[in-house]
Amino acid sequence: MQIQKVLAPAMMLVLFFTACKKEESLTSNLNPTPAGNTTTSASDKLKDSILIYSKDIYLWYDKIPTTFNPRSYSDPNTIMTAIRQYSTEPGFSAPVDRWSFAVKQQEWDNVSSGVAGDFGLNVFFNQEGDLRVRAVEKASPAGSVGIKRGWRITKINGNDNITTSNANFIVQNVYESGNTSFTFQKPDGTSVNVSLEARTYQENPIILDSVYALNGRKVGYFVYGSFLGDTTQMYNNFSRIFNRFASQGVQDVVVDLRYNGGGYVNVAERLADYLAPSSANGGVMMTQKFNNKYTSYNSTTRFSKKGSLNLNRIFFIVSNGTASASELLINSLKPYMDVILLGPGKTHGKPVGYFPIPIEDWYILPVSFLTVNKNGEGNYYSGMSISSQSADGLDKDWGDLNEASLASAIRYINTGAFRTTTPGQPLQQNPAVISGNQVLDAPNFKGAIDVRGLK
Repeated sequence: MQIQKVLAPAMMLVLFFTACKKEESLTSNLNPTPAGNTTTSASDKLKDSILIYSKDIYLWYDKIPTTFNPRSYSDPNTIMTAIRQYSTEPGFSAPVDRWSFAVKQQEWDNVSSGVAGDFGLNVFFNQEGDLRVRAVEKASPAGSVGIKRGWRITKINGNDNITTSNANFIVQNVYESGNTSFTFQKPDGTSVNVSLEARTYQENPIILDSVYALNGRKVGYFVYGSFLGDTTQMYNNFSRIFNRFASQGVQDVVVDLRYNGGGYVNVAERLADYLAPSSANGGVMMTQKFNNKYTSYNSTTRFSKKGSLNLNRIFFIVSNGTASASELLINSLKPYMDVILLGPGKTHGKPVGYFPIPIEDWYILPVSFLTVNKNGEGNYYSGMSISSQSADGLDKDWGDLNEASLASAIRYINTGAFRTTTPGQPLQQNPAVISGNQVLDAPNFKGAIDVRGLK
């Protein structure tokens, strides 16, 4: 569930190509060998190579000044972070690239395969002093002992200072520790002490799928935590879920992506094929555009409708944690159906992507392409706006019809109006809670990986 802390700042919101012919062809056309003195140190050669690649494939390559000195930075990741400052776009006052990064190959291989080695516990502040479990991986240590979303954490290793000012302590003991003891308060008010030991497990991004019969309508609800993991398993689950939705006569679908930071682009495409109406079949899903040196690699993907579910509208529950491949899915569907976004806030905003370039034992990932939908829309660097704001509902488990965001979607389906208030759930968090949650959210992966070959 968590990326190692050392990777967290760099790996926010990934969208890239990996292990595919496109990557191999592109990287073979780049010049990885810097000219220079043969006495140059191995470290400096590595840094020089990184700059050469970046000045070739980076989407804003022509903005990197000739005076940029990669040798002045400590490692590949700090070089990637430094080039972000040159990502200028019309209409945006600040650089738009928040994502170019570098990572050791072995570390990334573990993350991208959906293999985790932690407690499988994700936490967030509901209010000041009210720390909640917001997600649990089923096969993880936390999932194995029955910990649920919505449980309140009142002590960590005996420390009851569970406040936003102590967020770094929480990160260290929830995401970085190998052994931590917790005191949880359950929804019924009882408390339980649990000691967790980190171990390796395979993540399962399919958190929940349900069908509700409400006022004569069938509503399908699907909570999807990530586009990373075992793709065969995910494809089989899609088939099962949407066959169930169709056989039970589902008329509306709510897809919960509020914590889905992305994953494999081909999995996002498969999900789009199930969600799209029949009229989208054969239509443009998305187009990827590289810089002017690599326009020959621009590519267009078209819908190939799957399943018999034929919707004319779709609801997505989103938040700032909804990123990259999740946004690609939403953006691709917008030209073909009524796409309704609601939730705690607008999406993160990442319409660009990259692929990993191997250099020695590192991958570097300079942003390399922009993705747009059928209508050419894709400049959502500020995030996708929502139709209605609803609280995160951290005090409720998944699928609870009283959970704030799901309840708001259901109310709209039944009445045509969103829920406006949620008892005990503030829509606007105070700055301390927002800041504390940003610290807690930093280790969470957000991104997307495209594994398609070049046709």
